Amino acid sequence: MEDLHALPKIRDSLSSLYVEHARIDRHEKSIAIHDKDGLMPVPAASLCVLMLGPGVNITHAAITALADNNCLVIWCGEENVRFYAAGMGGTRSAAPVLLQARLASNEVTRLEVVKQMYRMRFSEELPDALTVEHLRGMEGVRVREAYARLSKETGVEWTGRNYDRSNWWAADPVNRALSCGNACIYGLCHAAILATGYSPAIGFIHTGKQLSFVYDIADLYKVEVTIPIAFRIAAENPGQLERAVRLACRDAFRESRLLQRIVPDIQKALGVRSGDLEEEFAPDADPALPTDLWTPDSEMQQDEGE
Repeated sequence: MEDLHALPKIRDSLSSLYVEHARIDRHEKSIAIHDKDGLMPVPAASLCVLMLGPGVNITHAAITALADNNCLVIWCGEENVRFYAAGMGGTRSAAPVLLQARLASNEVTRLEVVKQMYRMRFSEELPDALTVEHLRGMEGVRVREAYARLSKETGVEWTGRNYDRSNWWAADPVNRALSCGNACIYGLCHAAILATGYSPAIGFIHTGKQLSFVYDIADLYKVEVTIPIAFRIAAENPGQLERAVRLACRDAFRESRLLQRIVPDIQKALGVRSGDLEEEFAPDADPALPTDLWTPDSEMQQDEGE
């Protein structure tokens, strides 16, 4: 937080700011961060997402100022390795979630999104006549190959993905490390999805869970980021394995600037180009006004015929 001009961009003209071990209060019509280095005013009007890490105290007045400026507030773990809760804000337009719902509810467009996600993960062209089941099978082969390769490289024995939610300690170290790493990547993806106005629940590969889309997007990065970390930490076998995985994920997310990749990747997976959503679902000029009313074409034609 040395220079607010260097804030990482979540997408064009929208910025994110992560804060930990500080006090946040209202400052004039915006907010200010108080830490050991003094007071840092933050222009809430130009801020899209404020991520509150460990050790942050924030006043009611500051939350009010952020809400007035439509800034999404996220309560998270260190460097976003955990996602705890989020407030309102981020975007007043329903365009992203409307597009997401439309793509997911049509079999043809849903399959196209699934294919695009596969291409993004494995850089591989696909035949046209593939079903979701075929793609899941191909994905399973690629992931098992990654497990086998990392097992050989690190010397960690791999007998398959196996864990029991009701008995954490029954799993072997590498499976515990994988579960911990997955939880970290889910937190980061959850924050990015909410920040851009998409729904965490409307998935394309995964379905039926409140975090289905989070799992879809997180899968884009597991083979690259969290699976190698899990095998490396399991090979080292530290006394506090879970903590070591979280710290390694934190450092990897920061060094690879992963948060800044996630939103463009979401747009790419859904086939969204810059400006598409605004043109198709134009938001109200005044957010205080009610939205347009939905009228099916058939009803409009019937009214006109009468």
